[in-house]
Amino acid sequence: MKFTLPQLSYEYGDLEPHISAKTMELHHGKHHQGYVDKTNKLSEGTEFEGLSLEEIIKKTVKDVQNQSLFNNTGQTWNHNFFWKSLSPQGGGEPDKKILKMIKATYGSLDKFKQEFKEAGVTHFGSGWVWLILENGSIKIENTANGDNPIAHQQQPLIGLDIWEHAYYLDYQNKKPDYIDNFLNNLINWRFLEDNLEV
Repeated sequence: MKFTLPQLSYEYGDLEPHISAKTMELHHGKHHQGYVDKTNKLSEGTEFEGLSLEEIIKKTVKDVQNQSLFNNTGQTWNHNFFWKSLSPQGGGEPDKKILKMIKATYGSLDKFKQEFKEAGVTHFGSGWVWLILENGSIKIENTANGDNPIAHQQQPLIGLDIWEHAYYLDYQNKKPDYIDNFLNNLINWRFLEDNLEV
């Protein structure tokens, strides 16, 4: 079974002005497609062929011989998750349950946003910022390159791509503005809520 590029639940232009249609076209149609194609190529005819993305990630996370497969499979999975973390109707406040969890850990929604943004701004190189669930509590974490929480038996709730290809066309070197717009206008609280109930 070949992996395929997922259809988005919104059009490329629906995230404007926060993420442009051109960025979406390149990011989803070119970058993400590239990871999917490479994952298929690298897994074909191997012991990993026919496994799910999650299974491949967990089996190759510490496998030096299959580092390229891990990175491309991770990036395929990460992007599948990232597109669902965005919504044209995103932003605002989460529901009471999520807000209560955020306040219990960070004190306020504003403080949570501040710490999430700080995690993204200070991350060196390519990577991701995640909100994960661990031992019943929420936690902000970073991963580098194609790494992700499921490789480490963690439950991701929301994820933000902070590779330059995710924002540079629209924001150039203003990564903080990109993260602000994600948190204030695009974050899909409903998706986060669904992941809490898994």
